[in-house]
Amino acid sequence: MRRLLLLLLLVLTGCGGTSSSSTPPGTSAQLSASTTTTAGSGAVPARGTVPPAWLGTRVLPTTSAGFGVVRPTPKALRRRRWTLPDTLPMLAGKGFQAKVERAPAKVIARSTWAAGCPVAASDLDWVRLTFWGFDGKRHSGELLVNHSASADMVTVFKRLYAARWPFEQMHITTKAEAAAPPTGDGNNTSAFNCRPVRGQTSGFSQHAYGLAIDVDPFQNPYVKGRLVLPELASWYVDRGRHTPGIITASGPVVRAFHAVGWGWGGSWHNPKDYEHFSANGR
Repeated sequence: MRRLLLLLLLVLTGCGGTSSSSTPPGTSAQLSASTTTTAGSGAVPARGTVPPAWLGTRVLPTTSAGFGVVRPTPKALRRRRWTLPDTLPMLAGKGFQAKVERAPAKVIARSTWAAGCPVAASDLDWVRLTFWGFDGKRHSGELLVNHSASADMVTVFKRLYAARWPFEQMHITTKAEAAAPPTGDGNNTSAFNCRPVRGQTSGFSQHAYGLAIDVDPFQNPYVKGRLVLPELASWYVDRGRHTPGIITASGPVVRAFHAVGWGWGGSWHNPKDYEHFSANGR
């Protein structure tokens, strides 16, 4: 009987399969699952698709002109192609959608408009529209523009939607943003901003009339001598870069604005304002 029990034990041990291996039971399956999970969750995202945690928080020292000190573009901001969360609910419907109305008081209140601006608040339209993000998804944004230009801007952004032109974010510039110390890494597409011409203390910018728009300003900076705005966007001064968001003279953005009679700052001699489009070309 004792020999029979011993023989039975040996047979059962052999039928266990994995127990005869040097690998403990279940380890192969656990390793496979672990490898799959790690590959899925730990995969390195493509460069430029995820914003760095410090975006918008590193304040630059300022120059006597009030701008931030220009510094080399950090690697995390090169080939930049992420899209930040929308600030508005998605517009109803599919494809390109736009909704235009005279800007409500609550919208004016969160903008840079104030008494003394060269345009009446009642002459500004609130334009909400859909756009493509760098993430390849449909988003909703907003612009504050002069009533005389709102229909043309809907036409422009409808064309850009059809061309799948990408934007990082699109919201109305607020007083807090306008007054904030420079971080040199912003990339908001916006129109109305009650401010002087860059580098001047008097004379209003065309933005102050709601008759100018800056498109993807980080990929398309303002350049005058050694001054680059945004201050961390120097990598994009080289207009031969092949990366999403760069505006070119023959590309869809310039064509769309030219179709409604707006001029491009990238065609100026000095400065070069690659982000800038305006009704009068200034």
